Amino acid sequence: MPNILTLDEAAELTRTSANTLRFWRHQGTGPHSFKLGRRVMYREEDVLAWMQAAYDDTGRRAPTPAA
Repeated sequence: MPNILTLDEAAELTRTSANTLRFWRHQGTGPHSFKLGRRVMYREEDVLAWMQAAYDDTGRRAPTPAA
């Protein structure tokens, strides 16, 4: 079973604020999320894959991937 993260846990993992994740979700540019009832949740593997795709091999920021 995948590790499911709350919005706050995903924000901590990405070292951003929950508001930033909300903004990215609104834009469609952040990690894949889903709703469980009324709560926004993230699969840890989706967040990690999104973070990996956001940076190229040189460590420079790559274009933000679409969710």
